[in-house]
Formats: sequence, structure tokens, C-alpha cells
Amino acid sequence: MKIEEEIIQPKFRNYHQKAVINLIFTSNWIGNLQQQFLKPFGITIQQFNILRILRGQHPRSISASAIKMRMMDKNSDVSRLLDRLEAKELVERKICPSDKRAADVLITDKGLGLLADVDKDQQAFDHVIALSDDEAQLLSDLLDKCRG
Repeated sequence: MKIEEEIIQPKFRNYHQKAVINLIFTSNWIGNLQQQFLKPFGITIQQFNILRILRGQHPRSISASAIKMRMMDKNSDVSRLLDRLEAKELVERKICPSDKRAADVLITDKGLGLLADVDKDQQAFDHVIALSDDEAQLLSDLLDKCRG
């Protein structure tokens, strides 16, 4: 469905305004779909992002500040998210030997298992945007260019 129909707005100032509004709308649309996808696994999009970062580091640990730098949502409260993941036994924190005020974070076996379960269904979610592989690559390139 065209953005004009989705938001019931027939006119835009120019194509750039239309593109930005379409990007924001589509981002929220995909985010809502991803939130619904992750709900049965008992984690949020931000928690999923942290777990994926930790899996990429595994078996090495990473600091909370390094996690924050790598997150897609830079406004996330990483400490609060880590508290929730730790309560679910998906991550563990250990005091950093070089800085007693900081903690090193590791993904647990339970966290790795949860991500393995998500991975089984992830491929279907990856195709939520109805694009060919070539179109998806072009879109990705254009989005990179937007942030250029």
C-alpha cells in the first residue's frame, strides 16, 4: 500500500519529505512486526539486539559501554536491559578486573539456546519485506547512502 494511503495524506512538500516520512513509517511497521515475532520468546527488540551483540563476542566478554555503542537503538538504557536479561539468566556480569566500577558481560548457554530457537524462525521474518535479493541489496545500499 502506498504511503499516501497508509497515513491518509495525499500531498507532500516534495519527494524528499515523502521519502523521509515513508522511511519512518516503514521503520515503525517493521519494528512492530519484529516485536510481535519476538514476543513468544519473552524478549524485546532491544534485548534481542544485546543478545546478538554478545553472541558475536562469545566466548569473550564485552563492557556495557561497548554494547551501547554497538546497539541499533542508541537511546536504550543498557543497564536496565542487562538487569532484565540477567534476571532471565540469559547473560551474566562479572566485575571488570581493570576497572572495579565496570562489569564485563557474557552471554550464557541459556542465552545462546534462546538465540538458536529464534534463529529457527528468523529466516521467515527476514523476508517480511517483499523484495527480491537484488532489490533488498539495492535498498540496503540506498539506506547506507542516506546516512552517508
